[in-house]
Amino acid sequence: MATELLPIGILVSGRGSNMLAIADAIAAGQVPACIKVVISDRPGAPALAAARQRGIEVMTLSRKQYPSRAAFETALAAALKDKGVELVVLAGFMRLLSQTFLDQFPQRVINIHPALLPAFPGLDAQRQAWEYGVKFSGCSVHFVDEGVDTGPIIAQAVVPVLDTDIPETLAERILAEEHRLYPQVIKWLAEGRVEVRGRRVFIRA
Repeated sequence: MATELLPIGILVSGRGSNMLAIADAIAAGQVPACIKVVISDRPGAPALAAARQRGIEVMTLSRKQYPSRAAFETALAAALKDKGVELVVLAGFMRLLSQTFLDQFPQRVINIHPALLPAFPGLDAQRQAWEYGVKFSGCSVHFVDEGVDTGPIIAQAVVPVLDTDIPETLAERILAEEHRLYPQVIKWLAEGRVEVRGRRVFIRA
């Protein structure tokens, strides 16, 4: 019997390497999901061309088109719902989402961050970790709330910081783990194995 596929929508602002990793995992039959739409807030985002090349529907919604943040987020949520999206995946989406949007997809918006949260939230996390002198960094997949990288953590991957590292080499190795971890988390969500209790997230066997 065929497994029902989880319909996802991916929000991007840049090159979309995590979006491509997810698409590859789905195409390989590793993740029981389907990408209904890729939406960018930036018309020139390279991720849009990459998605088109794979036959994925794309849209652009620019914040400048709307009179307020709430109007933009309402339109964004409506566009995703129009495509039947049940899980919203942020893949380099460079906008904070407010409760206006999050209320439309309760505990169904996830993000990946290139550090071991709660350490080093926000931008340029790999450089933050390197400059601080940590011996281990990594990436975190978390549910999105109104804060900056503050939602409940679903999964993390650890990356050692080498003595020879510079921020760019550390970022490359973290990105490789992002490409592995993000599809894995979407698989768990598609299989209904993720349970949230307060701030703690459990993955059922």
